[in-house]
Amino acid sequence: MAGSKAGRSGLQVGQLAGMAELFPDAIGYRVMGADHLTFGEWELQSNRLARGLSAAGVGRGDRVAIWLSGVNALRWVIAYAAIHKAGGAVVPLDPRLTVPEVAGMLARAGAVALVADDERVEGALSIGTGDPEVPTTLTLVVDASIDPGTRSAAWSPDPEGAVPLCRSWVETLDDDGTGYQVAVDEEDLSDILFTSGTTGHPKGVAVRHANASAVPNSVPSWSGNLWLHASPLATFAGVSFVYTPMKLGMTSVYQPHFDPGQWLGFVETEAPLAVFLVPAMVQLLFGHPHFDQADLSSVRVCAVGSAPLAPAAIDRLQKRMPDALVSNNYGMTEAGSVYCLMPKGEAVRRPGSVGKPLPPAEVRCVDGDGREITTGEYGEVRLRIPGRQREYFGDPDATSATWVDGWLRTGDIGRLDADGYLYIGGRAKDVIIRGGSNVYATDVENVILSHPGIAEVAVIGVSHDVLGEDVAAVVVLRPGWETDAEGLRQHCLVSLAAYKVPRRWEFVDELPRNPAGKVLKQQLPARFEAT
Repeated sequence: MAGSKAGRSGLQVGQLAGMAELFPDAIGYRVMGADHLTFGEWELQSNRLARGLSAAGVGRGDRVAIWLSGVNALRWVIAYAAIHKAGGAVVPLDPRLTVPEVAGMLARAGAVALVADDERVEGALSIGTGDPEVPTTLTLVVDASIDPGTRSAAWSPDPEGAVPLCRSWVETLDDDGTGYQVAVDEEDLSDILFTSGTTGHPKGVAVRHANASAVPNSVPSWSGNLWLHASPLATFAGVSFVYTPMKLGMTSVYQPHFDPGQWLGFVETEAPLAVFLVPAMVQLLFGHPHFDQADLSSVRVCAVGSAPLAPAAIDRLQKRMPDALVSNNYGMTEAGSVYCLMPKGEAVRRPGSVGKPLPPAEVRCVDGDGREITTGEYGEVRLRIPGRQREYFGDPDATSATWVDGWLRTGDIGRLDADGYLYIGGRAKDVIIRGGSNVYATDVENVILSHPGIAEVAVIGVSHDVLGEDVAAVVVLRPGWETDAEGLRQHCLVSLAAYKVPRRWEFVDELPRNPAGKVLKQQLPARFEAT
């Protein structure tokens, strides 16, 4: 499928084929402090892997999960493109997730294959034999230094004997690296991005090729400018940085583990044109002794996403990047390409605003009955792009509850000013944003309550200078039980990724409740203010 122009295919991955034809030796993706991929190499390797996946049984519409660490980002983006070329849908998985969490997501997505690396291979093998809901024909592609043949006996055998269920990355690659694309259309699945609601289990947002990106394929003027980010690859932001920079004639540069000193040094020496940060990263940069002296003048776009950033912080960033468009953008996985952007200079003029929706996106604020409210008043924020609604994969009830008449019910509370700028006042959903990662209280509470010594628990967010919010738990022990914070932390680590586990604990005799019996969580953060 190597076309004559970049973006010849309507699929985002078609952009890669075009870039490889026009700019084969240009660097398409870099890992800070490590290696890189040219567009030619990226196209060749993804074609080889796509053919290998097809030969292993992956077909149009099949879901294939990627469970690779950030340091393997080059393999990650090759696999991402290859799955699309094979006609499949990508299920990105956070490398920090535990085996039970991953098993549940694989089952809900109906994944037929999983790409895993060294640290996750043992867990992947145990999923194949230990979870009856995971398809028995799940194919494991091992991106690891170990020989999968020595472990394949631990993997469930294919009852048909048709699919090799444990194979190495090298064994999966086909010899033929020429253009390859299984025929799909715009309504086929592109990705399933897992997020959580307050119902206690993750939900997969179905992303279709038609609504995968707000930035269309193009024949860009190649500048070679750099777009630096450190977003986990399994997130909406991380996925966006696979194809979007190349559509703008830029190289994506990924920092696997955010380090403020390394970040500042890179900006000074490599002069990226654009950077993406989350509020926790901003606070770490502010705390670095070199921040106020670093030369950040190359930056023309500084986007801060995933959580609100204080107006004073936006102002400080703007002063250090005087020529940049600095904005605290607003969006969410369910909304897809519906997001708000702040024009240059408006962040200082409109403190607290997250910008205006980019056409054709629409934003409105409504009251409890769904009626649009007066400009300037707070209500629930709703978003839409007509005809480009997303949904939860395999969950029609959750979909109908979240999208109403094409409008996404965000659960966030906000207001619009007279010029159409949006201000977010808080979150109606019970969600804690810890360092840019969403932690859902119900998920954590359910795990804590599985401990035999816990009678009640309330999980809340408490303020944190660097992370924005941290996770705290207020627990009531069952009579006669004795345990401590470390014991409960170890209990949680079995089922939850470490970033979801509370770092602050309080033991009480009872939780505060209203007359209806609902726990008054708003009273709990005060217990942690003095500690």
